[in-house]
Amino acid sequence: MTTHGRALVAIAQDPDARMRDLAEIVGVTERTVQAIVADLEAAGYVAHTRVGRRNSYTVHLDRPFRHSAQDGHLVGPLLDLLGASDTGDEQT
Repeated sequence: MTTHGRALVAIAQDPDARMRDLAEIVGVTERTVQAIVADLEAAGYVAHTRVGRRNSYTVHLDRPFRHSAQDGHLVGPLLDLLGASDTGDEQT
């Protein structure tokens, strides 16, 4: 799985995770995970809400994969399969 995929799974499992925590889980630096999360937000897979000094993320499970090899497949069922999501809708 790509680092973007691992980051998406980590965010789905813990929407309140800090960048430091995500970086450790994904196995990259904090700077790299910040760029990955920015990519995921720009692509519409996640959104963040500011809660005090921290961010809380929402994963948009109804988004389709971008690559043509996964044409017609949504992110939600993959996250369900990996145990990262407990709903078929958006996760907060």
